[in-house]
Amino acid sequence: MAKLTEDERLFRKIEDKVKRAIFDYGLINDGDRILVGLSGGKDSLALVDLLGRRSKIYCPRFEVVIAHIVMTNIPYCSDREYLRSCAEEHDLPFIVHETSFDPSTDTRKSPCFLCSWTRRKALFEIAKAHKCNKIALGHHQDDILETLLMNLTHQGAFGTMPPRLKMDKFDMEIIRPMCLVEERELIQVAAWKGYRKQLKNCPYESGSSRSDMKELLRSLEAINPEARYSLWGSMTNIQEDYLPRKIR
Repeated sequence: MAKLTEDERLFRKIEDKVKRAIFDYGLINDGDRILVGLSGGKDSLALVDLLGRRSKIYCPRFEVVIAHIVMTNIPYCSDREYLRSCAEEHDLPFIVHETSFDPSTDTRKSPCFLCSWTRRKALFEIAKAHKCNKIALGHHQDDILETLLMNLTHQGAFGTMPPRLKMDKFDMEIIRPMCLVEERELIQVAAWKGYRKQLKNCPYESGSSRSDMKELLRSLEAINPEARYSLWGSMTNIQEDYLPRKIR
């Protein structure tokens, strides 16, 4: 048997993390039909690769549909044929859907929030039209931890994007199969596989506080290299007896 390269070993490690997430958090069951949102970034391209390969394994047995959402009011250009080829590499159906949002309709919400909400709404509509019962998003462990830090810092709330979220209003589940995968692992895989970076010129991107949280996570890891694992573990280790509790 040929010896695996370092990049191949890393990809196997990521596949193992996805498998663990699927079974630990009950993300995928037999008979599921899953819509994957493919933006063209490294994370969603990796998710298509990972679920495309995983769908060929018979436990659990599930189907995958790929959707690319185009925001017509944001000046970026995606290579649709390249994205289509990434889906077709795994024999997966590929859908393109165009939509937009008007940031002046609700000045209380940031453009990033409105864009995300509009994309999510479109994904729900596509999923329903194509009889999907789950939507898989490309969020990785860094995204989830950064959201945790953001909510603590800006909202005073202990919560984040969970690996699995039941949307009762839409009769749909959101799943995040790469929840245990680190961003640095995906960066290395993207370079190895040669994912094409899509051209984007979002006028709202610099206004996001997520980049601040990314720096904060790096700072915490500089203090303690195991910080990310401690933060992850804290979400299932809430010690209520040692937290403030109002009596009235």
